[in-house]
Amino acid sequence: MPNKKRILVTSALPYANGPIHLGHLAGAYLTPDFYVRYKRRTDADVAFICGSDEHGVPITIAAEKEGVSPQDIVDRYHGMNKKVFEDFGISFDYYGRTSSKVHHETSQEFFTTLNNKGFFKKKTEEQLYDPKADMFLPDRYVKGTCPNCGYEEAYGDQCEKCGTSLSPTELIDPFSALSGEKPELKKTEHWYMPLGDVQPKLEKWLDTRENWKPNVMGQVKSWLTDGLADRAATRDLSWGVPVPLEEAKGKVLYVWFDAPIGYVSATKEWAQKQGNPDLWKDYWQNEETELYHFIGKDNIVFHCIMFPIVLMEHGGYVLPKNVPANEFLNLEGKKLSTSRGWAVWLHEYLEDFEPDLLRYALGTTLPESKDSDFSWKDFQMHINTELADVLGNFTNRSLSFTVNYVEGKVPELVEPSDIDLEALKAIEDQKEKVTQAYENFRFKEAISETMNLARIGNRYFTETEPWKTRKTEPIKAGNTLHVSLQISAALSCLFDPILPDKMKQLRSQLGISDSFTWNDISNNMLKVGDSVIQGDILFEKIEDDIIEEQIQKLHDKAKEADPTPDVPELKDNIEFGDFMKLDLRAGKIISAKKIEKSTKLLEIKVDIGIEQRTIVSGISKYFEADELAGQKVSVVANLAPKKLMGVESKGMILMAENPDGSLKFVETDAEPGSPIT
Repeated sequence: MPNKKRILVTSALPYANGPIHLGHLAGAYLTPDFYVRYKRRTDADVAFICGSDEHGVPITIAAEKEGVSPQDIVDRYHGMNKKVFEDFGISFDYYGRTSSKVHHETSQEFFTTLNNKGFFKKKTEEQLYDPKADMFLPDRYVKGTCPNCGYEEAYGDQCEKCGTSLSPTELIDPFSALSGEKPELKKTEHWYMPLGDVQPKLEKWLDTRENWKPNVMGQVKSWLTDGLADRAATRDLSWGVPVPLEEAKGKVLYVWFDAPIGYVSATKEWAQKQGNPDLWKDYWQNEETELYHFIGKDNIVFHCIMFPIVLMEHGGYVLPKNVPANEFLNLEGKKLSTSRGWAVWLHEYLEDFEPDLLRYALGTTLPESKDSDFSWKDFQMHINTELADVLGNFTNRSLSFTVNYVEGKVPELVEPSDIDLEALKAIEDQKEKVTQAYENFRFKEAISETMNLARIGNRYFTETEPWKTRKTEPIKAGNTLHVSLQISAALSCLFDPILPDKMKQLRSQLGISDSFTWNDISNNMLKVGDSVIQGDILFEKIEDDIIEEQIQKLHDKAKEADPTPDVPELKDNIEFGDFMKLDLRAGKIISAKKIEKSTKLLEIKVDIGIEQRTIVSGISKYFEADELAGQKVSVVANLAPKKLMGVESKGMILMAENPDGSLKFVETDAEPGSPIT
């Protein structure tokens, strides 16, 4: 296909240690599916590649918990996740797995090539070792007390209580998660990637990248500003891709090194299934190919720094043109947490609702540049007020009037009025806006602009009143139906990447072929005399009791997973006199604004009765500055003044922290200045 643009799209490989939930979907799978479905309609040559990440500590931990082998775990979840993606309509061309023979061989070839080029540094370092289990302990196999918050069950890579990133040696009183024994330091040898040595080369390449999201490039630049350090490419673990060196027996490739190579190995396997084993080279080793990685923000460093370095140093591979990473999705105002049962699993969603409903609702709230929130009430609102009341209502009215009053035939457009022509022009106008949104990875905008065309159609239908003109001015009524059907036809194609099942149903009612291309979308897709039918209603409204049931199910699962309140332990006792030293006052926010060059600080003016104070507070992640005026607060009024980012702060606003880390104001109805005792 030499005349077609060749595009390779990858989605982050999900760990095969559990099922897929909404956070996964919003992060790395829904948006690339929107994109490839759009691109295929532009007649591009697209390969959409993904697969299971089946190595690493999370797999072995899951296996140990269940008393089975790691292979048993990955076999189970690979099959489950592959099926749920298919059921949901994620249109991968190939879904591979990193435990395959092709992947092991491909990963080992990458390592060998880099090693033969003298790229790696060998280092001997001391790492924690469990003598009872007779093994070196990966980060997640070490637990202990967090040095930041004092939580006694922190892991060696992160405290799940306060979120602080850690290393195993930073833990207080570390112990082995395997045996419970205190580990000892023991020397071990590993192969490291000298990332700092190639940082200038990486920066030069990054400077050539265009239109990358600020949140992506910002995270990358922060790592580069700090300076890249050596990063281990091997580790002591029994499960993974064996390091292909005699001197490295018992070691495997670090999962972060081998997992992205899974894109290459999966493409090789896809090519083999196409009957052309060398086809993969067109997508990975031809400079004309455009490579796009769709990931969540926790994978930005791996896909924008480490994997590009691996590809560069190996040589002969294309580098990503863009990495449109998403931020995180919260659920009902809280962080998603599988361990605490606070998640909506995709396979359970599909037991109750159709895929297209979630594709649309989640698409409207994507965390494209900042964290966003999914709630069941919002889900209901999007389905009822947009899909049912706007899109479904408009297309149903257009078809039912045509079937009932003009024998189901597209009427002729006769001497159209300005309003008729304006509505037809909206098809081309909205198509251009939608196209530009897809091309720039602005999927929420693509959905919004497509729905705007349905709104235009609805408004046009209502203003032209065909239920009146069909008797008194049949030509005018015919024009209304002609224009409305053309808009419906365009919608059935423009919405195809988002609502593939429902739009296929709509196209069948309109008599439009499923093999349409993006170029076919116009204001003249239906010909005069074409037959249409009125089928089933596209979107039924969701009742309140159905949504309440979903909310209750979520809370029940969370309670079952963690019945104890997730709150910090009480601090040590203090004397009454210590408390009385605090001057706590009721206050009211007068105004607030962001502090320049700060990502979290707000400069807040607070009325505390006797005067107005300026207080600097690090809450911009949780509150918009222009929405705070009038907010009642509690203030520590006798805190010594302190300059923060050049602004003198005179006091502290009291906040309560929810288990998910979000903040709430400690409010009081008392008049500003009232003492809080």
